[in-house]
Amino acid sequence: MDLYKEILTKILKEQKIEVVFLNLKISAKEIVEMECYRALQKIKSLMEDEGLEDKDYFIKIEKIVCVFEQLGSDSGSRHDFG
Repeated sequence: MDLYKEILTKILKEQKIEVVFLNLKISAKEIVEMECYRALQKIKSLMEDEGLEDKDYFIKIEKIVCVFEQLGSDSGSRHDFG
């Protein structure tokens, strides 16, 4: 790195940064919540796939199914153990 960049980098590292997205109409919290919801939708879709029979599926997904049940959402017949 040349001297100019080294000096500039050192000075900028010590500065407080504030980032503003002028056209963004939702909060960071709302963005994260939307992404989490999308992830949960994908997980639920996997749980509802009746074609999966792999033992590892059951072991890995059991805890996720329980979280959905605690939230009041079921995963269809995949978690009906009698």
